[in-house]
Amino acid sequence: MSKYILISHALCPYVQRAAISLIEKGLAFERVDIDLANKPDWFLQISPLGKTPVLVVNGKAVFESAVICEYLDETTLSKMHPEKALERAMHRSWIEFASATLNSIAGFYNATDERTLAIKIAELQGRLSILENHLGAGPYFAGENFSLVDAAFAPVFRYFEVFEQIADFAFFAYLPKLTAWRSALQKRASVRSAAHENYVALLLEFLRARGSALSRRMQ
Repeated sequence: MSKYILISHALCPYVQRAAISLIEKGLAFERVDIDLANKPDWFLQISPLGKTPVLVVNGKAVFESAVICEYLDETTLSKMHPEKALERAMHRSWIEFASATLNSIAGFYNATDERTLAIKIAELQGRLSILENHLGAGPYFAGENFSLVDAAFAPVFRYFEVFEQIADFAFFAYLPKLTAWRSALQKRASVRSAAHENYVALLLEFLRARGSALSRRMQ
């Protein structure tokens, strides 16, 4: 059996993607958290991009979350990608959309003033509306089967659990299918287990320290 070590940062949503995949597949793994503000030399040797996650498999490093999840799906049972090539390609496209949504989230919490914050709120609302229009009956992205797209979007939705503690931004207003999907993901054991046990407190601390418009609302 392979030995898996997941190199992690406590707040990294991309780490959560990899952790969800590992948990869904019932694979035992060790999780090692690092400080991305003070990256250890050994980490830089195995992560040329200097980012988390990195999955060390039998001493060999695989980096980038999408690559890690694809590798796990290719080498283990209980496939999380569709069987048909075109459907797999479409799922990969939506995983990329999840990454773009994470970039919009970063723009939201880093917005320096209220005007920019309003622009970023509208940008996020637009992305969420696109998702709403694509979703089917659920409960997951592609119906009954939990997929790598679900693993990619679960960490996206986790941010909103914290944003909603700060203010009512109405991100999910009039988005019933997205609300139901988000709820189904929140209940999934792998999703609950993927985040750091102090995730909410750590994220709130991170957001307060940004010096952004959102930080000022928290005060």
